[in-house]
Parts: sequence; structure tokens; C-alpha cells
Amino acid sequence: MIRVVSVGLATRDTILAVPRHPAADELVLATDVAVAGGGPAATAAVTLARLGIEVAFVGAVGDDETGAFIRAGLEEEGVDVSELAIVPGRRSPQSAIYVGPGTRAIAAFRGDMGAPSLSARAERLCREAEWVHVDQTGYGAVPRDVRLSVDAGNPVEGLDVDGVALYAPTETGLQRDFGTAEAALDAGAQLVVVTRGAHGCTAFGPDGVVEAAAPPIGDPVSTLGAGDVFHGALLAALVRAQPLADALAFANRAAALSCRALDGRAAIPTLEEVA
Repeated sequence: MIRVVSVGLATRDTILAVPRHPAADELVLATDVAVAGGGPAATAAVTLARLGIEVAFVGAVGDDETGAFIRAGLEEEGVDVSELAIVPGRRSPQSAIYVGPGTRAIAAFRGDMGAPSLSARAERLCREAEWVHVDQTGYGAVPRDVRLSVDAGNPVEGLDVDGVALYAPTETGLQRDFGTAEAALDAGAQLVVVTRGAHGCTAFGPDGVVEAAAPPIGDPVSTLGAGDVFHGALLAALVRAQPLADALAFANRAAALSCRALDGRAAIPTLEEVA
């Protein structure tokens, strides 16, 4: 049984480690390179699969080599891709990412498939799942009468959190969307979980404020995708009915461990590694 459905963006990322970001018309020699799957909703789905949760990804790619790469990467992780649409004659999303010392720069091509739409079967999967997780691409596609988790790190067009079970922005995203967590709760969000990078996360909800510090991770290779891993791991913990404080700590550990690799997928931990 599919316990979580993740709806949204899946990409192919080319990541280069650079000593500094190049200026205009400048050549900078990279010290490492990786090619991996990316996208907020897709990376959250991979995280859920590695943590032993049955998960399906719903989205769209083109019928090009990039789309085949994206689909194969999700399948290899055990993510159900039966509702990943392949759109004929269209180009799939991909990004070029420069990772410098404590910084990153992203040039993203979102593809030309248009916004994803749910088939009747995909909508049924969403209604039967314990959670539906969306990013900025998937938000407008899903029915609202599901247990919805919204990754709001990127701007979400038409965002309305009334009835949203989990609204999960970055600190910057929270300020952009509502200003304060209290305002998001007043707007109807049932639980607000704000990610703060190296400072951990804070949850606001019926039980008041719950803080969870980030674990030490030594010298991280890259924080690319760490927020997406956090969201997937948090849902994995909530599916297993962990208390909120424990779920936040679990998600923080998973996100920290994912920073061991240059790309956002290779170091996503298993359940045993997090434990």
C-alpha cells in the first residue's frame, strides 16, 4: 500500500564543486562533479523510500534522455513511478549547480511539459494515502481534501494553507508568505515546521512550540537537497507515529547525513544509519 504520495518536480542535476563562483566571462576549474536526480518532491520521495516507507511520485517528464534518467533514478530507489507521466516531444527539467565554500548557485531549466495534472488513478492514490506531499510544482495539482504537506521553501503560487496539515517553509519562505508562524496558524495551517539550516527547526502547532537543534555534521560536502531530505524524513517519522519532538530530531539527523555528498541524493541515509 502506498503510504505517501509525493507530487511535483523531478529534475536531472549536474553539480560542480568550485573554489569560488565564476565571474562573467571567467573560467573556474571544478574540483569535483556529480550528475544526479533532484527536485524537491522527487528527493523527498527518494528519502521516504530509503527510510522504508512505501511512496509514489506523481509528476511529468519529457520523452528525452533526461526524462529517462529521472525515471530510472526513482525506480532504482524503489519509488513507485506508475504515475510519472512521459510527455511526447517535450524536454525534461534539469539544472546546473555550482557548489562553493558554504554557497551554491543554481541555473534551472524547468522543462516545457507544463504543470502536472493528476489522472483518475493518481487522484485515488492521493485520497488513499496517509500523506500527500507537494512542492511548488505539485501544489496546484492535488485535491485539497487530503492530508497535505507543503514544502514552501520556494514560492508557491496561490498558496492557501487553510486546512493544510503540514506547512513547511524555510525561515525566508515563512517571512515571504506570512511573516510569522502565528500568522500561518491563523490562516489555517494545522502544523507549521520552519527549517533553519544549521540551526535546526522549530514547530508551531496545537502543542505549542517545539524546537529541535541540528546535530553536528563536521565538514559538510554540500547542503544541496538537505531541506528536501528533511521533509521526506519528517513524513517518514510521522507515518510511524513518532512524537513530534522525536520526528523533528529524526528529520534533522537525516538531513545532516545527506550533506556527506556533493549531490542531493547519494548520501540520503537509510533507516539504520539515522537510528
